[in-house]
Amino acid sequence: MNVSISYKHVDAQQAVATELMRRLDKLGRLLKSYEPDLIQLHGVFTRNQRTEEQSCSLTLSLPSGTLHATGSGKNVLAGCKNAFSDIESQIKRHQALLRREHEWKRKRRKRT
Repeated sequence: MNVSISYKHVDAQQAVATELMRRLDKLGRLLKSYEPDLIQLHGVFTRNQRTEEQSCSLTLSLPSGTLHATGSGKNVLAGCKNAFSDIESQIKRHQALLRREHEWKRKRRKRT
């Protein structure tokens, strides 16, 4: 997985790095069916000067599509957790669509 992270006006980069590694391991487990060289993750951590809110934007490029998630919170870790949980749910939904799981659901029997 190719990972590029940018920090704009963010101070606590060490705390973010440990959380980032933990979340990247989980993403790696979800994306093990893809070739590692074809996966690209671009993340941007920013701080809004006016509201002092921290946000994280993630863009995940897969061979079958591109996913984008944004999370914000009072600190950098909260924004990071929100963005990664959003992108994980998008990955699960995307893979279910690729597997066509919606076509395999059984119809309920009609009650008479």
